[in-house]
Amino acid sequence: MLFSQIKGEVMHIGVIGATGNIGQRVVSEAVNRGHQVTAFSRDASGIQEDRPTVAWRSLDVFDAAALTGAVAGLDVLISGYQPGSAARDLADAVRRSVADPTVYATVARNLLKALESHPRTRLIVIGGAGSLELAPGVVRADSDELLHESLDALGLPREYAAAVRGHRDALNVLRTSNRLWTYFSPAGDIHPGERTGRFRIGGDQPVLDAQGRHRISIEDVAVALIDEVELPRHVQRRFTVGY
Repeated sequence: MLFSQIKGEVMHIGVIGATGNIGQRVVSEAVNRGHQVTAFSRDASGIQEDRPTVAWRSLDVFDAAALTGAVAGLDVLISGYQPGSAARDLADAVRRSVADPTVYATVARNLLKALESHPRTRLIVIGGAGSLELAPGVVRADSDELLHESLDALGLPREYAAAVRGHRDALNVLRTSNRLWTYFSPAGDIHPGERTGRFRIGGDQPVLDAQGRHRISIEDVAVALIDEVELPRHVQRRFTVGY
């Protein structure tokens, strides 16, 4: 059964990883559209919030009972879980992201388990771009050569390949589920920028611009995610966006 939502209706949206680069903007985009947001962080005790429609909560995504409780009352839960989000710098982010590549799939399983008690709640998981198909059946994350080439171009160490494959494994976990999940692959080239609201939507293959680049601003990622919240088009599917 697919969940339908009337556009313009106030929704209760949960955001895991709400202090992250994407999470912060998703919270703001949702609030600006009039939605109620519960913002989850590993430790929200010190966060000061003056927006009346945002409530901050601490959440351990590895605590099954806490995660199930967090889902209660939500129309949609957006997970931006990233083990490297609290890093001091890029090197620390990489170290945290690859320390245990199985955590991505573990969190996906935990999220799906939490939905068993709340089957009408939608789940949107923000993942990675490495699992997108470069051509039918050709996935960058499945090839050392293609993956290393991409990481080199982005200026990331090759060890980050473990995290890319971890995101791919999380997608594969979701694909075995009959829950109301959606997987979002941001563009490989994603940076803070302008909120244009103008981009193209793709499925399992990247959306490339005239120069062959798969790029998007974090601000427009937030627009795309809340668009999907308000008007579900990719239930039990993956989607991506690009200019």
